[in-house]
Amino acid sequence: QVQLVESGGGLVQAGGSLRLSCAASRIIFSIDDMGWYRQAPGKQRELVAAITNGGGTTNYADSVQGRFAISRGNAKNTVYLEMNDLKTEDTAVYYCYLRGRTKMRREIEYWGQGTQVTVSA
Repeated sequence: QVQLVESGGGLVQAGGSLRLSCAASRIIFSIDDMGWYRQAPGKQRELVAAITNGGGTTNYADSVQGRFAISRGNAKNTVYLEMNDLKTEDTAVYYCYLRGRTKMRREIEYWGQGTQVTVSA
């Protein structure tokens, strides 16, 4: 079973920065895309940012456009989320995900355990 291991969350003041990292525990045969969702208390989980295999296409929530940047690592099973100019409304648990396929073309999807990001005023 593949695990996604996240790191980099924490407490930061508004206007500050954090960098989240996510790495799969083993190489995936074929990755379609990786990215980050977040869920704030009492709210639905929402897509924050996503990046396709090879990094050719990125997608951001309107609320983070221009402040957050998603990238893939040199190790193809890693993804990063650089978060700048953080706002109190960015406070949430951030979840990494990976979608891909096995050698037999079966679709797979994995999720991290979540990392807390708290932005104080």
